[in-house]
Amino acid sequence: MRRTVHITGVALVSLLAWQAVVTLADLPRFILPGPDLVFVTLWTSRALIAEHALVTAAEVLLGLGLGAALGFASAILLAASPLARSVLRPMLVFSQAVPVFALAPILTLWLGYGLWSKVAMALLIIYFPVTSAFFDALMRTPPGWLELARVMNALPGRTLWRIRVPAAMPGFASGLRLAAVYAPIGAIIGEWVGASQGLGYLMLLANGRAKIDLMFAALIVLAVLTLLLHAAVDVVCRRLWDG
Repeated sequence: MRRTVHITGVALVSLLAWQAVVTLADLPRFILPGPDLVFVTLWTSRALIAEHALVTAAEVLLGLGLGAALGFASAILLAASPLARSVLRPMLVFSQAVPVFALAPILTLWLGYGLWSKVAMALLIIYFPVTSAFFDALMRTPPGWLELARVMNALPGRTLWRIRVPAAMPGFASGLRLAAVYAPIGAIIGEWVGASQGLGYLMLLANGRAKIDLMFAALIVLAVLTLLLHAAVDVVCRRLWDG
C-alpha cells in the first residue's frame, strides 16, 4: 500500500509539472500537448491503442520468456563446464561490443516484419543481463556449502542442482527484474525498424501525421505496461526466491 501511494504521488507530481511547463511556456500542442489532451486522446482512441498494445505485450512476454530460459541454460552451462567458460564467456562479452540496436535491421531482414523479429530483439537485449546475473550468483555459492558437499562425496551434478542453483536463484531473480524493464525496449526498437502493428509502430505513425497527442498516449501505455510487467516479475521473484 505504501509503495502504491508513493508511485501515485510521483505520478501526480509529474502530471502537474508537465501541465505547468505547457501552460507557462505556452507550448503549441504539436510540440508538447498537455496531459489533459493526451488523456482525452487516450480515451477516444482506446480501441486503437489497445489493439497495438496487445501486439507489443505479446512480443515482450515471448521475448522475456525465451530470453530468461536461454539465459538460465547458458549460465548453468558456463558454471558447470570450464571449457564452456573459456570458449563462450569471451564470446558473450564480445557480443556486447556490438550495439543490439544495430542488429534490428538485420533481424527484420532475416525474420520479416512480423512478430518474431521483435521477439528476437527483446530476447537479445535481455539475454546478457540474465546470463551474467545468474552466472555470477552461481559462482558465489558459499564455500562452506561446497565443502560440505565434498565431505559428503556429492557428485558435481548433484552439487550443482541441489546446492549451487538454489543458492543462486536470488541472482537469477535480479536478472529477471532487469529483463522486465529491458524487454519492452527491444520490442519497440524492432517495431521502429519495421512493423505494421505495435505501440512503436503506432508512435511512428502518429508522429508522421503530426498527432503528437496520440504519440504521447501510446508512450504512456508503454510505460504502464513496463511498470506492470516489472511489478509482476518482482512479486513472483519475491514469493519464489527472495522469501
